[in-house]
Amino acid sequence: MVKVGILGAAGYTGGELIRVLLNHPSVEIVFANSESNAGNPVSDVHESLVGETDQRFTSQLPWDQVDVVFFCFGHGKSEVFIREHEIPSHVKIIDLAQDFRLVGNHDFTYGLPEVNRLKIRSSQHVANPGCFATCVQLGLLPLAKAGLLTHDVSINAITGSTGAGQKPSATTHFSWRDNNFSVYKLFTHQHLHEICQTLNELRPASAPRVIDTLNEGFSSQGITLDFIPYRGDFTRGIFCTEVITLDQEMAADKVASLYREFYQDAVFTHYCEKEINMKQVVNTNKALLHTEVFGRKIVVTSTIDNLLKGAVGQAVQNMNLMFNLPEQTGLVLKASAF
Repeated sequence: MVKVGILGAAGYTGGELIRVLLNHPSVEIVFANSESNAGNPVSDVHESLVGETDQRFTSQLPWDQVDVVFFCFGHGKSEVFIREHEIPSHVKIIDLAQDFRLVGNHDFTYGLPEVNRLKIRSSQHVANPGCFATCVQLGLLPLAKAGLLTHDVSINAITGSTGAGQKPSATTHFSWRDNNFSVYKLFTHQHLHEICQTLNELRPASAPRVIDTLNEGFSSQGITLDFIPYRGDFTRGIFCTEVITLDQEMAADKVASLYREFYQDAVFTHYCEKEINMKQVVNTNKALLHTEVFGRKIVVTSTIDNLLKGAVGQAVQNMNLMFNLPEQTGLVLKASAF
């Protein structure tokens, strides 16, 4: 039995993680840490868990009782927490924030199983990918590996309100979000860093480098990802459309074969012959992909649940790998038909 601790357990990701792990056959939740809610029942904050757990939030950190901890902090807090606390070396860490996703002076493995499965299995520390980053990368990885990303890529993706976290803001409260649609962080979304990093690691040496425009600007040599994120009028899910221009035309069946072959061993990522929609993945850990070819243009659509495959589900998938469990353990979740 894997003994689990959850830090930052009162937010959306913390609640979703508790919901998933309560039904994981190989996990025991030892503690759910929240300073502001210490002593209160978990179900007082995460009301969908009424009747499912009598656990209470705690301010304590009993490291000696756990095998792994999930960091469900806001961005920037994980690095500070590690610096200020002595976490025993035997405790594995899965960080859901962006603090350790980029290669640097740390030992965190980037937790995208579709490219780092073997490395994750032997890792002590894993940085879970961002939600937009997961959806965007899964749509581009087969083309990057084949060296087919040779021109700027146009990316449009829409996310639900839970992607902004539980703390209310001017653009997340109901009266603003309902029946509304807006663009944000035009060309400057923070997930571009990790997307560029992965694509550059995967591309052949002969292929153009993908420019991290947030660090290098648009005048550098290489190709850019022109990413436009949108806020949608729904709570959970991401739907992404990517337009790729090829140097020459490519048959649609060959493009589809690239995707099927790349994801043939992926447990949760599936290539679909038919057009996809977001309801197929909401409340699951699945990622669905579809391609269409128009002359030298490839249009890729991809969709995930931002709280599951884009966050908590992928984190549990990584935990399963780290403890040599089947990847799908505790994650056989079903989408609703309506």
